[in-house]
Amino acid sequence: MNYYEITFSPTGGTKKVADFLANGLFKEAESIDLSDVNEDFSKFSLTEEDMAIIAVPSYSGRVPSTAAERIAKIKGNRAKTILVCVYGNRAYEDTLVELQDIAEQAGFKIVAAIAAIAEHSIAHRYAANRPDKDDYDRLKAFAMKIGDKLIRNDFSTPTIQGNRPYHKVAGASIVPKATKACTKCDLCASKCPVGAIDKNNPTKVDKKLCISCMRCVTACPHHARKVNGLLLGIVNIMLKKECTIRKEYELYL
Repeated sequence: MNYYEITFSPTGGTKKVADFLANGLFKEAESIDLSDVNEDFSKFSLTEEDMAIIAVPSYSGRVPSTAAERIAKIKGNRAKTILVCVYGNRAYEDTLVELQDIAEQAGFKIVAAIAAIAEHSIAHRYAANRPDKDDYDRLKAFAMKIGDKLIRNDFSTPTIQGNRPYHKVAGASIVPKATKACTKCDLCASKCPVGAIDKNNPTKVDKKLCISCMRCVTACPHHARKVNGLLLGIVNIMLKKECTIRKEYELYL
């Protein structure tokens, strides 16, 4: 039996949740980084005896299309799987049911699912410093419940919240730009999950490719990539009503 942690986590929040859960369930797991633009995901083939965590962030209540395309290339072969979607305290809407459909089509057997919260990747004031101690305590309890289910050889698929058909994704995108502090070190370009940044001139971004994941902003050691201040202000205002009240983690078992 092998264990896998399959994550799409451009800014690290989703990875924090997946790492903690994997440590509670598996202790050691092979990491498959869905944000690696150079990886050949079709080479990964699991077995029915294997177990996996598939974790993605929620982008406007949906699975990021890049993550969906890469998960679809992996051969699940009925490996028992825990799904995780991570959102910035607004709502995960159809993310988990869409992730369920993607994973099942790839051959994974879903046995549990978790909706988790981490700091918002754009508007950092929302869910700031999450996951926190209470979140980790909740995740630990979830891991124990999932473990108990697996020990009983109960591999039933839970009913997961969401809608089919899924709601449409908003068309607007937020593209970070390089500031004068940019040294053209090329780190942002090498880290971009979709190759949207020109490696020869990191100040150039293909807006059609950019998925607004904010990895370039997080990865830059010089803090030289920024979101337009006016746009950021608008995002904060739009999210204020739905993001102010603390939301809690949810388990589907």
